[in-house]
Amino acid sequence: MWRRGKLSNRILASVVAILIATTAVGFLLDTYSRRSDLLYQYQLRALAVAQSFAAIPAIREALYRHDAADRRLIQSLAQEVRRQTGASYIVVIDRHGIRFSHPDPSLIGKRVSEPVVALDGRSHLSVDHGNLGVSANARAPLRAPDGRPIGEVSAGILEGAISKQYAHEVPQLLLYFAAALGIGVIASLLLTRSLKRSTFGLELHEIAALVQEREAMLHNIREGVITLDREERITLINDEARRLLPGHEIAVGRRIHECFDTGRLRDLLLGAITGQDQVVLTDDQVLVVNRMPVSRDGRPLGAVITLRDRTELEALLRELDSVDALTDALRAQQHEFSNRMHTLAGLIELGDHSAAASYALDVSRATGGLAESIRAQIEPPEIAAMVLAKTTVAAERGVELTLTEDSRLPSAGVDVTAVLTIVGNLIDNAIDAAAAAPPPAWVALRLLAEREIRIEVSDSGSGVLPALSQLIFNDGFTTKPAVPDRHRGIGLALVHRLVRRGGGTIEFSHADVTLFTVLLPLADHAGALQT
Repeated sequence: MWRRGKLSNRILASVVAILIATTAVGFLLDTYSRRSDLLYQYQLRALAVAQSFAAIPAIREALYRHDAADRRLIQSLAQEVRRQTGASYIVVIDRHGIRFSHPDPSLIGKRVSEPVVALDGRSHLSVDHGNLGVSANARAPLRAPDGRPIGEVSAGILEGAISKQYAHEVPQLLLYFAAALGIGVIASLLLTRSLKRSTFGLELHEIAALVQEREAMLHNIREGVITLDREERITLINDEARRLLPGHEIAVGRRIHECFDTGRLRDLLLGAITGQDQVVLTDDQVLVVNRMPVSRDGRPLGAVITLRDRTELEALLRELDSVDALTDALRAQQHEFSNRMHTLAGLIELGDHSAAASYALDVSRATGGLAESIRAQIEPPEIAAMVLAKTTVAAERGVELTLTEDSRLPSAGVDVTAVLTIVGNLIDNAIDAAAAAPPPAWVALRLLAEREIRIEVSDSGSGVLPALSQLIFNDGFTTKPAVPDRHRGIGLALVHRLVRRGGGTIEFSHADVTLFTVLLPLADHAGALQT
């Protein structure tokens, strides 16, 4: 029942119980302390009485002479002083422990049970459990006229007097502690109301369930999530975000600029670059980054960053573009083939068989010569097939793609996957640029492999403005018009990453024509990024 109670009631009950317990303990400790202080104060009062009585010359002389009249004098003076000072008793004892005064006359002349401690010449404070009861006791030395200790004066105030004094102070203590308890209870009520508002009225089991659900969701979804506070410190990062951002020292409590090097990724995470679904390339993935500021009542609280892996999707989109282009090229070839077949059929129908044979041979040489020429210059079949397909795609768009006569690319030492990605992206960009420029539209490809692999792609396009030449390799930068549901600015950034990872260089120039030059070492580069 206790565990299922409301959080506010449980907190209130717990705090009130703690307040009552601490108040009770405090009251007991204060009671003990005050009682000890009162006992000590009464001991000092008893000491003052004993020292004053011991300083009376008549008492000192009477104890020194030890006759019967002197005993009566000592008893008479002790009783008088006791009544005047409020002491419970004043007992004069000689050095042998014989009483010379006492509130009970029958004890006069009898020996005390405890030793005469004041014979050492000093005063002593104690709690005495004597014949009259427990008392705050003080003993002062009683000296002969020559200054020699000859006895002591024992004065005391019974515990009943101390208890009576303390009883007058107890109501004040009770009032103080009751007020403190009341203030504590009121503060507890206010605290529980504040906690209830802060937790939106949720109970403990509901809060625990929410935390468990959040942890399960954040660490199992296939989308990276990073939350930041108002000072750009990381407050949460899930497992997918760590997977998508390997090699970075990301940890809760660190600032974003401490975890990432200068670049587009850090600018996106810090909000320096704004916009939805911003694309950025890492060494291994194509990521889509979104940063959403978080605020409450107009006060900024931080930001939530989401990361999505689009590597496979971008690869599929590029393959789909290639398939679409090849489909268009095949459709164009089908039309051209139909036209040729119609021409050939017409020549045969006209009976000009020699002209028909000559036309068929010319067509055969034209279609087969290009493939044989490309295959003779480029040994890797994948690259040769890609160049041949791009030639057909370019022709469909009215662009002439040519492979320079001095091009030679052997199979040995060539990372086919990297070269395919680099050449394919450069040719695609060149075809787009040439197709958008005034005719004649052309693209030239040069492939060489001697001490290193040299890739040159030039086109007749309008090129890139000199002011933008430093930005063309940045993630997301593009001069092409936006296309719905497509991300631009990936191709050249991807080429730049591949070249850099392969230990090569890439250069861009725009003098008479637009020219991209890539240099790669002749070596195997396992694990190249594929898209």
